[in-house]
Amino acid sequence: MSHTYSRLNERLWNEIRPVEITPDFITSAPGSCLIACGQTRVICTASVEDKVPPFLENAGLGWLTAEYSMLPASASGRMTREKVAGSGRTYEIQRLIGRSLRAAIDRKLLGLRTITIDCDVIQADGGTRTASVTGGYVALALAIKKLMANGVLKENPIIHQVSAISLGIVAGELLLDLNFVEDSSADIDANLVATPDGNIIEWQTTAERNLLPMAQLSEMVELGMSGIRMLSELQKKAIGE
Repeated sequence: MSHTYSRLNERLWNEIRPVEITPDFITSAPGSCLIACGQTRVICTASVEDKVPPFLENAGLGWLTAEYSMLPASASGRMTREKVAGSGRTYEIQRLIGRSLRAAIDRKLLGLRTITIDCDVIQADGGTRTASVTGGYVALALAIKKLMANGVLKENPIIHQVSAISLGIVAGELLLDLNFVEDSSADIDANLVATPDGNIIEWQTTAERNLLPMAQLSEMVELGMSGIRMLSELQKKAIGE
């Protein structure tokens, strides 16, 4: 596949946007960060409660859930502030974040606790759901780190490092980490949630304007995994020891 598509700031086809993760961005939360992926910015926090939902009361397992929202001025024009349940898109994204980050933990080791990951988009330029998963993991890890430092947890329940990246085919070319302009004109649109050692948690792909040939699937996944590995190193730096 040729790679002549002109990207913003002369970014290469297999290059992620500049990523900056600021840990402990919200000091009142046990774990938090601000993640900036290009012009997309998301505040991620992790809150801990010493209880579980009713359906888990006798299961001996903890729980992790997520909520996602976009601030009214996060995209061009003013978005209406969502009330309570939110839109179908919001519900789908927060379920993705929750599923992805539950894969990161041993819920038995978490104990009878609920961790809620809140992801608030303050500026959107594509990839808000993948940034939320990547930043949400950092917030989760920092919260767990604090629980262990305080003696609340004796054993680390985190069993997998998790991050997420978008990719797609735009103007016939495979590109990593799409911004809004690229995403809105993509022939094929995909999101990958995975661990840096190559285990896939979630793979979403949509035929927007063209079908995806089976022969290109492995190439897409491998490109996505290269982005996952880059992001995992940035996560480690943000979390520290």
